[in-house]
Amino acid sequence: MNIYPTDHLKLDRESKERQLNQHSKVIWMTGLSGAGKTTLSYSLEATLHKMGYFVQTLDGDNVRTGINKNLGFSEADRYENIRRIAEVSKLFVSCGVITIASFISPTNEIREMAKSIIGSEDFIEIFVNAPLEVCESRDTKGLYRKARKGELKEFTGIDAPYDTPLHPAIVIRTDLLSIEASTNKMIEFLLPLIRRD
Repeated sequence: MNIYPTDHLKLDRESKERQLNQHSKVIWMTGLSGAGKTTLSYSLEATLHKMGYFVQTLDGDNVRTGINKNLGFSEADRYENIRRIAEVSKLFVSCGVITIASFISPTNEIREMAKSIIGSEDFIEIFVNAPLEVCESRDTKGLYRKARKGELKEFTGIDAPYDTPLHPAIVIRTDLLSIEASTNKMIEFLLPLIRRD
């Protein structure tokens, strides 16, 4: 059996972006548990969808129940979780899809790893920022309470560190801005980057 090169058969990213009439990017939302990442990611996705953009959101709920369901919460597993998410995000971007990745991704090192996989020109870091006490007050799953009691070990913000992003593209203070105002701030920043003229 003869195997022939197929590179000439592949559709390039530009062709896919042109069909979708957008520039694909990865919008990487980082912040403490309870900061508002998931809420804002779905608000941003819905707003961009209404504007005619093709968007996919990745977050813990739809990743840890599928592609990463074999991973726990050890340091090595958390690293692998983000590595896989970055690889999936890179695939989406190559298909022309605007991808919103909403993960704590607590250290600068782990976010740099994600950026190196995706590519710095396609990686837009958004720091979803709220004080720890605000995040704890929004703790619908009771995770902070368990961490404070010592029932949940290595919980980010309590007994595991969270590195404040060094150079985020934008910072969203969810203790100061409403969901609508936060979404509008992100849209204003993102439109020049994703819009095809």
